[in-house]
Amino acid sequence: MNNKDLLNLIDITVSFEGFLALNKLNLNLNKGELRAVIGPNGAGKTTFLDVITGKVKPTKGEVIFKGKSLVGRKEHKIARLGVGRKFQSPRIFENLTVKENLEISVSTPKSPLNLINKRIKDEQLNEIERLMKIVNLAQKVDSKAGSLSHGQKQWLEIAMLVGQKPDLMLVDEPVAGLTDEETDLTADLLKSLSGENTVVVIDHDMEFIRRLDSNVSVLNQGTVLCEGTMETIQKDQRVIDVYLGRPED
Repeated sequence: MNNKDLLNLIDITVSFEGFLALNKLNLNLNKGELRAVIGPNGAGKTTFLDVITGKVKPTKGEVIFKGKSLVGRKEHKIARLGVGRKFQSPRIFENLTVKENLEISVSTPKSPLNLINKRIKDEQLNEIERLMKIVNLAQKVDSKAGSLSHGQKQWLEIAMLVGQKPDLMLVDEPVAGLTDEETDLTADLLKSLSGENTVVVIDHDMEFIRRLDSNVSVLNQGTVLCEGTMETIQKDQRVIDVYLGRPED
């Protein structure tokens, strides 16, 4: 593991009653990187995320995050170490306003000191304002989250994830059900977050993945089939055979 590495998955194997969901999977992720992960259904993409977050314990292998092993740690402890996850379906508080949702995400543990510390409160308000601008929801500050469009709900949850200041953001299918315009805006949003944040994105929308303009890891049968730029993997015969298919003549 070098100084640039944030995450290393080493020979990760996950077996469910004899079925290999992951099979000696190896993947390295650098600090500040935006990485797309694609692959056919059943390739192991969800299990890959589950292993990182501690939802699933690998049968074999090692997960190293910031120099520490994550294997065997509880999900909430891994989250405290700096791993944040956004699921496919938005998990927001629909009966609360956009601002109230963000207040929850940036809040610090309550203590007598925090309750009287105006500086901390001002910093939180500034952070909420920054997050709303990042996801273009400043005009929806007092709107109920349940009234937002599907795309806006996705952006709100991404903002809530950023507000928790994780070192690693895992984003699962963020453009499912979005319009073309919302998809493009989501790609631009995630690109803008990389560098300051380390982001892993899983999705099936190839135009969206292309717009991310990031390195891509292709999973198949529980292992990394190949990695590279979108241009590179599109020319890889193995990827064409198992996932992309051949263009019609």
